Amino acid sequence: MNQSQSQQTSEGRHEDDAVLADFLASLMDYTPTIPDELVEHYLGKSGFQCPDVRLIRLVAVATQKFIADVATDALQHCKARQSTIVKDKRDKQQKDKRLTLTMDDLSKSLREYGVNVKHQDYFADSPSAGLDPASREE
Repeated sequence: MNQSQSQQTSEGRHEDDAVLADFLASLMDYTPTIPDELVEHYLGKSGFQCPDVRLIRLVAVATQKFIADVATDALQHCKARQSTIVKDKRDKQQKDKRLTLTMDDLSKSLREYGVNVKHQDYFADSPSAGLDPASREE
């Protein structure tokens, strides 16, 4: 490597360091959607302790991005699922354009990110199972 390449690499590294320093400084003024206390709690449960608020907020921003990506992918799965509905049912649904996100949509989305979600099947012995005892008509 000659001296000019070495100098360019050094300048590029200095610029990257400056950009990183600016980004970390901007985290001090940013209030993430996920509260610092919540991030600190789960980091503490995993054995990670850090007094630097900037790092806590960086984890909060990364978590927020992950959740947004999963939600967007789940929405795409939901739209794909509902677009395959039989034509006669689709005519009835034209009046109601709301989408219903199911656990299956969310599970498929999370699986793409390496998170396997297993939800239990729920069984009821009678139609009134799970209702408030006062409201049961037996």
